[in-house]
This record gives sequence, structure tokens and C-alpha cells, in this order.
Amino acid sequence: MADTYDFGLVGLGVMGRNFILNVADNGFTAFGNDLDEEKVSALIKEGGDSNKVNATSDVKTFVQSLTTPRKIMLLVPAGKIVDSVIEGLLPHLDKGDIIIDGGNSFYTDTDRREAYLKEKGINFFGAGVSGGAEGARKGPSIMPGGSKEAYQHVKPIFEAVSAKYKGEPCVAYLGPKSAGNYVKMVHNGIEYGLMQLTSEIYDLLKKAGGLTNDELHKTYSEWNEGRLQSFLVEITSEIFDQKDDLTDNDLVDMILDKAKQKGTGKWTSQNAMDLGIPVPTIDIAVSMREISALKAERIKADELYGRPVPNAVDKEDFTVKAEQALYFAFIITYAQGMHQLADASKEYGYELELGEIAKIWRAGCIIRAALLADITKAYQTDKDLQNLLLSSSFVEKVQSTVDAARELVSYGAANGIPLPGLSNALTYFDAYTSSRLPLNLIQAQRDYFGSHTYERLDREGIFHTEWER
Repeated sequence: MADTYDFGLVGLGVMGRNFILNVADNGFTAFGNDLDEEKVSALIKEGGDSNKVNATSDVKTFVQSLTTPRKIMLLVPAGKIVDSVIEGLLPHLDKGDIIIDGGNSFYTDTDRREAYLKEKGINFFGAGVSGGAEGARKGPSIMPGGSKEAYQHVKPIFEAVSAKYKGEPCVAYLGPKSAGNYVKMVHNGIEYGLMQLTSEIYDLLKKAGGLTNDELHKTYSEWNEGRLQSFLVEITSEIFDQKDDLTDNDLVDMILDKAKQKGTGKWTSQNAMDLGIPVPTIDIAVSMREISALKAERIKADELYGRPVPNAVDKEDFTVKAEQALYFAFIITYAQGMHQLADASKEYGYELELGEIAKIWRAGCIIRAALLADITKAYQTDKDLQNLLLSSSFVEKVQSTVDAARELVSYGAANGIPLPGLSNALTYFDAYTSSRLPLNLIQAQRDYFGSHTYERLDREGIFHTEWER
């Protein structure tokens, strides 16, 4: 084993173990730490005879085994555990050492920790890591933010272990403070939206189109060969092909329809509200997980209310329109997330380059998709692009698919099939592209009952009317 190691990692769960083995595979020595002796042993065993990987449950030994400035990454659950791990490391660190939070920490926690550790001479920054366990092992998308100077020490390691898109590493310094954790939060919000949309289209194709799981597998597989090529569409096609090892059924039909969440989608939605940025497709994706949790109530309600029998459709034509509608809604969801990033960058001083963010999402992460290559180009062409829908390169893509979205939303409404993600994407598009909305009436109402004032179309200034009763 090496005397000292290039990189340290605390938290040897599946993600941590895979990440540290990835570091070792890419020419760096890595040392792990976990309080669980079984996890320590598992890493040492998996590292085999390699002299590049070692681990210990003793914090002092762990810290002393790293080259300076020490580069220590935390892959532990967000919240108090992160603070606890930091406090355990502090007595053993020297000024100039670097701690990297690779978990899904809330961005304000990252800002707080950075300020706290800066006083002690320790560099701290957040780095979002996306790609799941497989990504951690084979190459994730990494989103670091914080001290640019501190990042330079970690940059060679992160670029080596990250996913590659046509040879380019899917990692880039994104900006100061909590930029990395914030971008990962919005990434996860987009992920919620895309997953909701993918499930709604599945529901439509099954209930209205009558597609079998085998046909769904083939359909999603074909879509993954075209413009919808993405990690989520790819794994969806594979899910439909999975047999259940406990029954003779397909596994997807045996899974309870209650989706769980860890909070990052909710954070995205809440923060968008704070910023005043509309992300309705992400909002409803969070709400649908909450509705799904009401399983017992949904069963009772289903017995109380009648539901239309879906009208027959032309299966082939319906499937074509489903692809178009899903592509449309994917674009809208990315547009909402990128709009939030643009506004947050100004609000929080992140100095984000949206083209760079889209670029590092092209491989490795959960929301990787062929569409991101087009999004990257759009923001590289116009760095000040306010919304993806204002990019001339996206006008035709949207115009050629929005009618299919309209048709499917109409079908769903008439036939009792809930399509909240798709309908919210469509409503967002129709509202965003309307030069006049009925909010003049709301302003009149607000002034009527609360003297809240209003602005006019024909002249500058703030106005109030004494409304006649």
C-alpha cells in the first residue's frame, strides 16, 4: 500500500465505494473512511491487491494518510451528518486542506459551511454528483462550485473520473459559493419533471393505445435511437422487459404506484417560488409524488367516482403523437430549469454559464439526453439567452411537436387519464408565448379590494381607482 494517498473519501456506501474505485482506476491513490467496519473491509476487498486503494474507520489515521493539501470528499446523507463529519475531521486538518461535499446538500447549508470553515483556514466547496451508483463507478457528471483556487487541486482527479462526451470531461468549475450544489438541485428538479412526463406517456400508451409491456419496451427502445435519446428513456425501455422473479408477471406491473422522494425536487420548486420563476412541470411532478402517497384514499375515491372508458385510437398514429408530445414536454422542462438557473445566477452571484452546465450534463448524469447538445449550442450562441423558447434554434422543434401535445392533453381530459406534467408544460408554453394574459383583471381585483394599485398600458406610473359599488 502507498504511504500517502492523493484523495480521501468519507462515506463508503455504494456511491462512495464506487467513486473511490473510479479514482483508483484513473491513476490516483485513494483512501476511504467509514465508521462501519464492514464497509471499510468491503472496499479493501474490492480494491484487491491494488496498492492504490485503502480504507480505515479511524479518522486520525485517515487524515494523516493523505498528501497535502488534503483533498477529502464527503459522500454522506445531506443534513446534520455532514456537519458531524466535518467536526470529526477538523482537529486533524491543517490550513489549506480541502473538504468537498459531494452529497445533495441544500445550497444555503453549503454557504454556511464554507464561511465557517474559511475562518479556520479550511477550503470547503460543494460538488453535485449525478449518475447514480453506476455513474460513480464508470463516470458521473460532476458539478463543483466554491473556491476556484481550491478546485484547481481537485480538477485533475475530477476530470479523470468524470463521464466523457466525445472525449470532453463532464465536469467544470461552475461558480463561487454554493453554485455546484444549487445546479445539482435544479438538475434534480428537471429529473423529477422528465420522470413524471415519461410515466404519463406510458400511462396513455397502455390505457388508450393498449400497448403491451413488450410493445412499450420496443417503442421506448426505438425512441431512444432518435431525438428522445436519453438515459431515462433508455432505462424505461429496459424496465418494460424485466420479468418478476417472484411471480410470472412483468416486474413493472407488480410495483406499488407510490413514488418516494428525497426532497431535492421540492427544494427546486420552493426556491423557484422564492425567485418568482415559473417551473410548473417541476412543481406538478413533486405534487404527483405526494398524490401517489395517498394510495388508500385514492382507492376509496376511485370507488366513488365514475371514469370514462377511453375512446379507441389508432395505435400507430397515437404512438407517433406520443413521441412528439414527450419531446415537446422535455424541451419545456429543460427550459424551465435553465430559466431558474439563469435567474438564480443573478440573484446569488453564481456567475453561471448555462452553456457550460448543459455541456457537462451531456453524459454521466441522470438527465443526460441528446437534446442537451442542442441546448448547449443555444446557450453558447447566446450567453444572455433568457429562456430556451426564445432561441431561434428551438422554434421549429417546438412548433412541430406542440400540436401533438395539444391533442394528447385533450384526449386525456376527455377520457379521464391524468396528464398533469404534459398539460402543465403546454399551459406554460401557451402562457409564456402569449403577449396578453388576463392578469389585468387580477390587478383590477387587487386594487378593488385592497387598494394595491395597478399600472396602465397607455402611460407610465402607478394608479389607484376608487371603485364604484
